[in-house]
Amino acid sequence: MPLNWLDYLVLFGTILGIAAYGVWRTRDRRDLNTYLKGAGDTNWLVIGLSVMATQASAITFLSTPGQGYESGLGFVQNYFGAPFGLIVISMVFLPIYRRLKVYTAYEYLGQRFDTKTRLLGAALFLLPRGLGAGITIYAPAIVLSTVMGWRLDLTIICSGIVAIAYTVAGGSDAVSHTQKYQLGVIFAGMAAAFIILLSKLHSDLSLTDAMTVAGGFHKLQAVDYSVDFSKRYTFWSGLIGGMFLALSYFGTDQSQVQRYISGPSLRESRLGLMFNAVCKIPMQFFILLLGSLLFVFYVFQPSPIFFNETAWKLAVQHDASGQLHPLEQKFTVAHEQQRQAVRHWIDATHSGNAQQIAIAHKEAMAAGDRTDQIRKDAKKALEAAQVGKTGSDADYVFITFVLQQLPHGLIGLLIAVFFAATLSSKAAELNSLASTTVVDLYRHLVKLDAGDAHYVAASRWFTIFWGCAAIAFALFATIAENLIQATNILGSIFYGPVLGIFMVAFFLKRVGGTAIFWAAILAQLLIFVLYWLYQDKLGYLWFNPIGCIACVLFATALQGKTDYYPDRA
Repeated sequence: MPLNWLDYLVLFGTILGIAAYGVWRTRDRRDLNTYLKGAGDTNWLVIGLSVMATQASAITFLSTPGQGYESGLGFVQNYFGAPFGLIVISMVFLPIYRRLKVYTAYEYLGQRFDTKTRLLGAALFLLPRGLGAGITIYAPAIVLSTVMGWRLDLTIICSGIVAIAYTVAGGSDAVSHTQKYQLGVIFAGMAAAFIILLSKLHSDLSLTDAMTVAGGFHKLQAVDYSVDFSKRYTFWSGLIGGMFLALSYFGTDQSQVQRYISGPSLRESRLGLMFNAVCKIPMQFFILLLGSLLFVFYVFQPSPIFFNETAWKLAVQHDASGQLHPLEQKFTVAHEQQRQAVRHWIDATHSGNAQQIAIAHKEAMAAGDRTDQIRKDAKKALEAAQVGKTGSDADYVFITFVLQQLPHGLIGLLIAVFFAATLSSKAAELNSLASTTVVDLYRHLVKLDAGDAHYVAASRWFTIFWGCAAIAFALFATIAENLIQATNILGSIFYGPVLGIFMVAFFLKRVGGTAIFWAAILAQLLIFVLYWLYQDKLGYLWFNPIGCIACVLFATALQGKTDYYPDRA
């Protein structure tokens, strides 16, 4: 369903209105402290929403339902350790940052160790976060441009420019003040989509029946207690690896640290973090459940063989082998057989006959397997056709439902949701990248004694620089992974060694700058090697504790028995 005037009115009115408000609300930010940390009057709820919005980019709301559609609720295990990590950050990290009144987390490393360790910490933040900023705008842009017929390059550039504009104008406060309204739009849109999805399930299919179908196809299995390190998501990888990931992301990543050190008191900042500790898992569970119910919806409703229908149609038009159209016909027949088999299974469950239920369930699963195999064959054929940038098919599931099933006006609101999430996360990333560049590099190495006006101007220019770099990366990016997983994989490669530096700084007082500097480099190299050799045999969440523990052990070994700090520069 193409967008009409009402959709565009809602879309552009929402996005431009929030961005304009951010520019107006923070138009008088001139001194460095206010520009980088805010006015110091941010209450705990705004802090909590800002922390949540920084992490919950468009990838979360666009790609996670597709993850639920494809693999069920298991991805929620990724966040099992997050509450424990946030509690530790509130108890240990936050009081230190506030006591030292730092602008960035890496200033603390300079005070605790030396200049080279501070610069290494900043570099290990700037590199992955700079790439992440590009993914933040690339991810929704490729999906939205594909399904809506917009030019990919213009979609990337326009969304990037809007985020740059109000971040440059108001700094940290502009990010915080706009994020609470952006998150409000996001929650309203997702709730509306969930309600409409429930209303559009088959007329004689109760919610209990829908959950039975989802559970029967293993879409409701949220917890896997197996000790299998090759599986990406298990209870143990989520609890242990997820805790280390949360410790590093929320505790050492400047895009998050900058959100909660702006609070007027330790109590307000802690409450903001605890808000996320309580709400993070339920939010992700809700989005994944939406995806699981989308699976049920498309069992009973016409379903495309490949959800990126634009790429599929283009491939069919240029299919010299003649394989794609027959596959599409074969899928239509198989999908109807699956629908009938599932309908028979649901009827059997109403009868209460255990033997009939078991037989009908087995037939439904077999029909589902045949449908899945045709989808896999279609994906291979599409890859062989080499049709542009298609990405993961799962990323197109939710946007397909939005465009085909929602009424006009709500379509515009949901598209606004994706852009609002992009802008909120993108702005926070740009703000933190500029802050780290100015405070830890420019002010420390280039211009040591300038006034606030100079550093604020430099922060604005570095915001523009990082925004343009992110746009440039997005214009040339290609991501084969499901987008929400690609983002977590990128973070897990770098976060472990960074967390190790901070763990040594907090708890191993006799370790000095030289030892931790080389330990962090060795730990990072170790993670690169492990990812290169064992990415299919070791779930990426385990890279976080491995990198952290390796850094701590290397630092302890390199320091040896020396009980003094090296000279600090």
